[in-house]
Amino acid sequence: MMRTTRRDLLRAGGAAWLLAQAPRALAQSRFATVDPEMRDDLALLVPMDATAATLAAFRHRPAAPHAHPAPPSALAALRLPAVTIPGLPGEPPVRTVQFDGAPGRTGRGAVVWLHGGGYVAGSAGIPVPLREAARAHGWLVVAVDYRLAPEARLAASLADNYAALRWVHDQAASLGVDRTRIAIGGASAGGGHAAMLALHARDRGEVPVRHQVLIYPMLDDRTGSSRAARPGTGTFVWTAASNRFGWTALLGVPAGGTAVPARLVPARRSDLAGLPSAFVGVGTLDLFLDEDVAYAGALAAAGVPVDLAVVPAAFHAFDGVAPTARASRDFTARWVAGLVAALA
Repeated sequence: MMRTTRRDLLRAGGAAWLLAQAPRALAQSRFATVDPEMRDDLALLVPMDATAATLAAFRHRPAAPHAHPAPPSALAALRLPAVTIPGLPGEPPVRTVQFDGAPGRTGRGAVVWLHGGGYVAGSAGIPVPLREAARAHGWLVVAVDYRLAPEARLAASLADNYAALRWVHDQAASLGVDRTRIAIGGASAGGGHAAMLALHARDRGEVPVRHQVLIYPMLDDRTGSSRAARPGTGTFVWTAASNRFGWTALLGVPAGGTAVPARLVPARRSDLAGLPSAFVGVGTLDLFLDEDVAYAGALAAAGVPVDLAVVPAAFHAFDGVAPTARASRDFTARWVAGLVAALA
């Protein structure tokens, strides 16, 4: 019979310990470039590319848990009323959800907010920091449930978003809104839609927009298609493959191709003068890093006031995935402060 010594047991225990540590070491290696305060939250996120085959699952994927959740907020649990507003002529009505920071107040600011989801997923919602700012300053916030691609193309979603902007402007007196103090904004695809809406509103000349909040906006169909992504970006959350699918679904033609109408894509526009002031924010690990920095530079070159925030070691949607990280909190405070100043 084989005799087991204390040394054998220690050796076996050490091997077991090393095996148990292997997944953690692998995760730490994978996240080595990520802000350490964001790694635990990112590790809980299940990766999923948006493709034609995964679209249904992508749209209905559960929210990821947080390793370090934000402190509870009564405003986070508040159920927002749905308000259906008229669409543009020939278009269907548009569903919105709204948060009124001070019912009955007059002469106040308003924000039209556009959700993310790669142009193919998501629904109208209002982030808690924006609700808190609206409560503090009495704003009305209108979030738009725009039509999604590929079932609807860009003309449809843009019509929905413009209908909401024009509704706030046209109904300003009854809503208690100062029609010269209307801002627009969104994150990811919502930031892309906000940039498109700002251009569309300027081109039509009917509704003045005071400010645009572009949080890691999705601005360039060429990223990850006809133009390779910068090495080290697009590894987490939103990849080049997802970007190609999202843009192709929205435009109805292959992303990055010569058939893409240049006037529909913010990063392809060269006529940026006269746009409202902008906040543009992005992380250095985000697939959108180069296109967002370039767009901020183009806005500034056209004479548009721009606040550009580039967050080191931050991936796409970092502030939502890791809301308590110091960089996330500072980033959120910065775009909110810019919005407050613009609507003052």
